[in-house]
Order: sequence, then C-alpha cells, then structure tokens
Amino acid sequence: MSSSYERYKRERAQQSTRRITRANKKDNKFFAHLKMCIIAFSALVLAGIVALNLYLSSLPKIEHLQDFKPNIVTKFYSADGEIIKTFTAYTYDKVELNEVPETLQKAFIATEDKNFYRHHGYDLLGIIRSSIQNVLAMHTVQGASTITQQLARILFLSNERTFIRKIKELEVATRIEKTISKDKILEMYLNNVYLGAGAYGVSGASKIYFNKKLDKLSLPELALLAGLPQAPSVYNPYNNIELAKQRRNQVLKRMLTMRYITKEEYEKAIEAPIKLSEVPQLYTTNKAPYFSDYVMKEMNKLGFEETEVIHGGYKVITTLDAKAQEKANETILTNMKKYGLTNKTQQAAVFSFSPRDGRILVYAGGKNYGESQYDRVTQAIRPPGSAFKPFVYAAAMEKGYSPNSIVEDRPITISQWSPRNYGNTYRGRIPLYKALMVSSNVCAARVIREVGIHSVIQLVRVLGITTPLEKDYTISLGSNGVKLFEFVRAYGAFANGGYVVEPYAIERIEDSRGRVLYRAPKAKSTRPLNAETAAKMTAMMQTVIKSGTGRAADIGKPAAGKTGTTDDYRDAYFVGYTPDIVTGVWVGDDNNKQMKGLTGGTIPAQIWKGIMTVATRDFGSHDFDYPKVELKGYNAPVDKEEEEIVDEEDTENTDNAAESEVKPELPESVRQAGANLNKNITPTDIAKNFKPQAAPSPVQQQPQLPQTQQQTQSGHAKAPIPMAVPESLR
Repeated sequence: MSSSYERYKRERAQQSTRRITRANKKDNKFFAHLKMCIIAFSALVLAGIVALNLYLSSLPKIEHLQDFKPNIVTKFYSADGEIIKTFTAYTYDKVELNEVPETLQKAFIATEDKNFYRHHGYDLLGIIRSSIQNVLAMHTVQGASTITQQLARILFLSNERTFIRKIKELEVATRIEKTISKDKILEMYLNNVYLGAGAYGVSGASKIYFNKKLDKLSLPELALLAGLPQAPSVYNPYNNIELAKQRRNQVLKRMLTMRYITKEEYEKAIEAPIKLSEVPQLYTTNKAPYFSDYVMKEMNKLGFEETEVIHGGYKVITTLDAKAQEKANETILTNMKKYGLTNKTQQAAVFSFSPRDGRILVYAGGKNYGESQYDRVTQAIRPPGSAFKPFVYAAAMEKGYSPNSIVEDRPITISQWSPRNYGNTYRGRIPLYKALMVSSNVCAARVIREVGIHSVIQLVRVLGITTPLEKDYTISLGSNGVKLFEFVRAYGAFANGGYVVEPYAIERIEDSRGRVLYRAPKAKSTRPLNAETAAKMTAMMQTVIKSGTGRAADIGKPAAGKTGTTDDYRDAYFVGYTPDIVTGVWVGDDNNKQMKGLTGGTIPAQIWKGIMTVATRDFGSHDFDYPKVELKGYNAPVDKEEEEIVDEEDTENTDNAAESEVKPELPESVRQAGANLNKNITPTDIAKNFKPQAAPSPVQQQPQLPQTQQQTQSGHAKAPIPMAVPESLR
C-alpha cells in the first residue's frame, strides 16, 4: 500500500514537471518571437531615419531665399461675389534680428522650439515624442514642428493636412537650414509669423496689441506675443483676455524652466495685468470683421489651422449678403450717433440669418471693430427684457391657448413679486395677442404662472437657448441673460413652421488651384414647435409691428417681431422676421450703464428696419405660408385714453420671485372643469367636463367684476386671476 502511494506521487510529480516544461517552452517561444519583432521594427525605424537623413542631407540650397517676401492671398468672399476680407502681403513689417529684444527671441524658442540651435531643421526626437503623446491621447495634443518647419510652411507650402505635406515640410526645412544661418531663420520667422488681429510679425503685433515699439515691451508683454502662434484667434487678448493671460503664463513658465528668466522675474510677470492698446491698428482689408472672425472659427472646426488659412491662398465663399452687411454697418453708426450714443462702451450688435436653410446674412458684433473686437453676437450675455415674452406665450399656445384667450391686465403679486406695466397703465380683460402687442408685463406674469415656469424653460431649451435661466417668474420679463446668436436662432422657429435651423457661414472652400476642399452640407434642423403654434405666434407678433411697440420697424411688407427693454434702460432689443429672414438687434452699454430713453422700439427697431429693407430686397412682399389666424377685436382700441403705444417694458420690477410655483386661482367654472392649466393637459381633457359659458364681453369694454373681485381702496385687486380656457372651448 505504501509503495503504491509513493509510486503514484512520483508519477504526479513527473506529469507536473512535464506540463511546466511545455508551458515554459511556449512562453520562451512567444517572447522570442516578440523580441524578434521588436528588433525588426527597430531596425526598420532606424533604417528609415538613416534613409531620411541621407535624403535630406543631399538636398540643394534654396536660391534667393534672403530676398523672399511672402505673397499672402487668402480671400473671403460674400455670397454675391464681393471680397469681404483679404490677407495681403502689405502687412509685412520687417525688422532685423538685432532689433528684436533677446528676451523675445528666447520666449519664442522656449515656446515653439527649445532645440532650435541644435537641430538641422527638424527634430526627430521631438517627432517621436509627440507621436507617442498623440497616440496615447488618441488626438493631437502636441505638435513637433520646429521654427524652421513653420517658416517652410509659411513661405512655400500649401496647407493640405496630409502626410505628404509633412514630408515636404521636412524637406524644405532642411534646404532652408543649408541656405541661411540660424539667426537669419529666426529673423525671417519673427517677421512672417501670424500673431492674430491682422498682425504679421512681432513688430506689427507690438503695435496692434500694445501700441509700442518692440524695445519698449515688458517681459509679460513679450511673453504674450510668444504665446500667440499656436492659436492666434483663441489667445488674442482682444477676444479673450483670460485665455491670453493663461497662455502668457505658460510661456513664462517655460522660460523659467529653461533658465531664461529668474524665479523673481517669473513671479512678478505672472501677476502683471494685461494693458492693451485702446485702438488697435488693423492691417487687413476687412468689410465684415466680426463675421470674418466667425468664419475663421468655423474653418478651425472644419480642421483648418488658423496659420494655414492665413497663408494658404484659399478662396472662401461665405453666406454673407454684402449689401445688407454694408447697410448694417452704416445704419448702426448713423442711429447710434443720432441718439448721441457715441461712447466706446455704448454698442450695438446685429445677427441675421435665413430660417429656412441657415445661411448667415448679416453679422456685426459691435459698432466699431477698431475700437472693440469683442463679439457681442456670440460672446455677450445680456437680458432680453420683453423680447423674451413670445416664448412665454408660445408655451401657452403649446398647451392649448389661442391668441384670443382672455387674460386680466391688472396688477398682480406673485410670491412678493409685483410687476408693473409701463406708466402704470392697465386695460382690464384683453386677449393674449393684445397683451403681447402692447407688451403688458402683468399679463406675461399671469401667463407664466398659469403654464408653469418649467414649461417655459423647457421650451426655450429645445429652441436652442443654453444660457442659465432661473426657475423664477421674472424670466417672463426677460430677466436672465441670453446670447444674441441663440436668441435670434430660436425666433427662427416662429418663421419656419416650428423648425429650428443651425446657422452657418461657409458655403465652399477652394484651394489655390481651384479644387473644392469643402462644400456646406444641408443645415441641421429640429422641430421643437408645433406649426400651429408658430402660425399663432407670427399672427400675434405681426400686430407688434403694425399697431404695437414695434411700429418703427415696419418695412411695408409682412413681418413679425418683438421689442425688449431691460431694467433702467440698460439693454434694448428688437428681434423680428419675414418669411425668409430673421434679424435681431441689441443696443446697450458694455459696462451695463443706464441709457435713458432707450427702448427696443427706438434705435433697435430703426436699425432693424434699415437692414431688413435691404436684406429682403430680392424676396418680394409675399406673406407667411400659414393658415389665417383670426384675431378677434383687433381693430378695436385697447384703451381710449391711450393715443400712442410705447414700449411697455418693466424697468424696475425684475427682482427674483420665490422659486416655488404658486397654484393659480382660476374662475369657478374653470376649476369645476378640472382645467388646472399648470398641468400638461390637452384641450380635449378640458372639454370633457366643461360647461359652456356665455361669451365674454367685448375686449374694449370694461368687465363688471363680481363683488369678491372688486378692487380695494388701495387700487389692487384681491380677485382670482380669470385666465380663460382656449377660445374654442368657451
């Protein structure tokens, strides 16, 4: 028994040993193959490097390189063929290297090419290092172009983003290194690199950003210039001073790491404020500068680097209407001057596009690009005032209301918030369309209480407005800020049957040989609004222009729109549309100062009229393609004492109300019908238990309220809010 057990153990041990031996042989075989693959790959890479070096070392010099002057011919065209911007060679501002501060030279070397004085035009280790980083990140996070390669691209190469172009770049860089000295390469680079805001070369950039000569710049200012080549528009301090400061400090950190500056110099420099020239000198031919900046950003999204666009000789056909843009530039300045708004901080912005296909037609981010390059179309967030009210009424239409639904135009208090009408003028029972026409604040407050804050916010979100909106009743009067671009885009749904179309600026891009590199696809669109709602809102907003607060915008053809004015006359809007074009205008002060007497029905409406008169010239006078919407009592006067309708904006009452919703007090008949209009119910649900009532009194007559609804001696009503159900169900 014992001997059998011992024999069994020996056999098991032998089997285990054989299995381990076989596994070790397999592992050894795998690692042997892996080792051979690594050796073979390394040999191929080494052979490739040797071959590339041999090839590059055999290249000839470039003749007459020192006399070279770049010919930059990239042009932006409007849709009707006019050149709206040209990147031209006359901006070339040559300086000798000894005129460039040594600190600036070191800043560029530290930022763009730390091995500049040690390589032969290309940095293979840098290429390998950046390739590994990009592969690990799965996108481009680090470049490997030397200063010489960048110069080669600026002076000689097309801007196609291909591997072949990169090989050509290495080839030309090597030839440049053989032709001229390192100092001369650095000098040519510093004279030709694009640094944003129309500046080619460090001398031009010094004048544009700081209005100084190079030798007068401080260390922080020199570092700011050195940080611009990577993305001139992104780090342009006129566009985004915070990003410019972050980039400047990155440059300073690199200079510290390379011991070009001391720790004390670094700490002092990163705390320095950025003081820019008040009036930058523009070195480009640019008829639509804010729009051109937007085109540059759009090209960047398409994969075109900014420096490549500048030097690439591209022909960029845009969507811009040159004649309408020219009129916009003119009418902005004319009307602002007419009203005495000539300070640099007093600004206007315009955005116009086609709601059908998304083509951007007019774009002005300010009244004077020379004074301010800040784009108030896409960057500024300003409250729209009563121009926000159409979204409140649209939410009501989506819940089954009609333009003829009756609302009380009387004082109201909601959670300690008491909005007032302009001039404390109130009209009693009026239909919704007239409430919008005269821009009644209390009616808008009643409507949002009935339909719910959440419903309104949800609607504007699906319409594309992304800026923060408080869950607060005051949003009914436009208390929260919006971007003009998003706001106007949202209005496009009213003009286009409920569809929201994404605006775009570029139709086509061609290279210097005429080859089409990009053609705009069909614009993206969504349909967040019911077509019936769009028709009703258009009918309501047409009365604003014909008879209401927007009469100054009447262009003599079918159009709809809304005025808006904010607290203490700080912001004024007019956003309106025809069947073919939507245009929004904002006027205000960059420092949020009061501009007494400014309302949406004055300067913004007049600017809108001037632009739309030209922009709609080729579209005729056709009406909206909507079913007719009856507006009952439209021709009846709203208030016999009121001879002129002014812009009825609440200029003092947008203090935050409580966030909790207030359960509405409805007329008894509506409560019995179960018509709680804060809930998402349909007209059919209301009609099931609804008992027909007598028709309401004509809107021009003052209704006789029950005793419980009579006004108190103080002039305020204790009454429940008689918000009617849709007209068809009454």
